Amino acid sequence: MHAEVAVVGAGVVGSATALTLARRGVSVVVLEAEREPGLAASGTNSGILHTGFDSVPGELETELILRSAALREPVVAALRVPVLRCGARVRPRDPSRDVVGALAANAERNGVEVLFRKDGALKVPGEAVTDPVAYTLALALAAGRHGAELRTGFRVTAMQRVQGGLVLESAAGESVRSRLVVNCAGLHADTVARLAGDHSFEIYPRKGEFLVFDPPRAEKLERILLPEPTERTKGVLVFPTVDGKVIAGPTAVDLQDKEDWSVRPQARQEIHPQAATMWPPLEDAEPIAAYAGLRPAGRGINYLIAPSRACPELVNVAAIRSTGLTASLAIGEYVSVLVARLGVALRAERPLEPGAPPGSPVPWWRRTALHRAL
Repeated sequence: MHAEVAVVGAGVVGSATALTLARRGVSVVVLEAEREPGLAASGTNSGILHTGFDSVPGELETELILRSAALREPVVAALRVPVLRCGARVRPRDPSRDVVGALAANAERNGVEVLFRKDGALKVPGEAVTDPVAYTLALALAAGRHGAELRTGFRVTAMQRVQGGLVLESAAGESVRSRLVVNCAGLHADTVARLAGDHSFEIYPRKGEFLVFDPPRAEKLERILLPEPTERTKGVLVFPTVDGKVIAGPTAVDLQDKEDWSVRPQARQEIHPQAATMWPPLEDAEPIAAYAGLRPAGRGINYLIAPSRACPELVNVAAIRSTGLTASLAIGEYVSVLVARLGVALRAERPLEPGAPPGSPVPWWRRTALHRAL
């Protein structure tokens, strides 16, 4: 098989990239190691669509979060992706530190609307929640309707430079030839890059564990509750889901094992007391489920989106952490510009063909855990 661009990985970033390129008339094949899209980091995302109010101004991650806000509404409407537009609240722990004031100033620099509440908390109206699996699958299916081919069970194990491009081979002996390769392999992006001789970055898994609750009777969580962030993490938050649950988390545990999707025994004690402080109805509630997500963190890098210096036909899209769901549409747009600079012609963007994401008998917050247990 031959394509102009091969996208490795059908998570939310790979699927958004494939859709963007396919809408611009590029022949695209998406190579996914698992049996369907969104069974790794994308399927265990919190589902929160961030505004970027607390993101560092001027960084690429922030620029792409902000750009995605302008791209998202027509896409989720056309693809009928569920979105809960509930807003968020940040409540200060220590009013004397004025963390909320600093966050408000940061939001103003990023052009994000925030409001001070009378109780000293910060309201962020634009924060929202989606189903991360439905979002990913909707993008993947839309890419297919625009001509992209999805090949599942294709774990890339070799990459050869040939005249006019690259040949990718799977563990099963299949091969795909393409002019360019876009590496959206998430946790395994560094492994894919090394197949092309690029050893310039390393990805490690940062585990985030979550607890899922049925909301206590007669109680309804109206918005996302955010703690004061730290330099390392946004902390434990509490948020409603599109399917009527309440989720608390995540933890932040740096690992070496990229296949460790287990929830640690101590995770409940690390999450539940903090969550109950933020939303007291959870104090006596028992979680109905728990899940862990592995975020692809980079050692000393964040949002690496650039052609490889070791292999000009390879574009790395790596170290895209938990905001990848939020920024995915803008990442796809950004990659399309790089692809054009590398010689692939982009045609006028075609209108997005509408469709609906498939239903699932399994809630998104159970899906990856059940898959990993097989």
